[in-house]
Amino acid sequence: MSRIGKKPITVPAGVTVTVENNLVTVKGPKGELQRQISQAMKITMDNGVITVERPDDEKENRSMHGLSRTLINNMIEGVTKGFSKTLEIQGVGYRAAKQGQNINFTLGFSHPVVKEPPAGITFDVPAPTKIVVSGADKEVVGAVAADIRNLRPPEPYKGKGIRYEGEHVRRKVGKAGAKAKK
Repeated sequence: MSRIGKKPITVPAGVTVTVENNLVTVKGPKGELQRQISQAMKITMDNGVITVERPDDEKENRSMHGLSRTLINNMIEGVTKGFSKTLEIQGVGYRAAKQGQNINFTLGFSHPVVKEPPAGITFDVPAPTKIVVSGADKEVVGAVAADIRNLRPPEPYKGKGIRYEGEHVRRKVGKAGAKAKK
């Protein structure tokens, strides 16, 4: 039995969850999320507790059991607390500035790069070298943060670029460093 899948999900106060034909809709203070869960899973809700059950022990149903429960739990957590990812910019002259809802990046290109937030996502720039991407949907927050990181991924020789907060970039020795070691 899936350890994650068999855990019950408690619905906090102020959150409404409706399940119709495995279409789960969650409404809370930070917004509304909707997701279609696998038809094989049986989702039951009683007294503010949601349980996800699988019909049998086939491989596909076992794998969908824990995933379905986690997706519903992330929806509930997203509309109550929200999710956020922090990115850091490293490099001389590399910076970000907020312009209305958008972010204007200066990343060493011949032109500034402007990134618009998709629906449900907000950008915050507490410092010129720090960006916070936040929203209710964990999947979208991660995808937008990955898109921003891909504008200028960290390179291994000088470490310049956009990286996640706390991300370790393995550094390589350059030409001059390789000659000096011999």
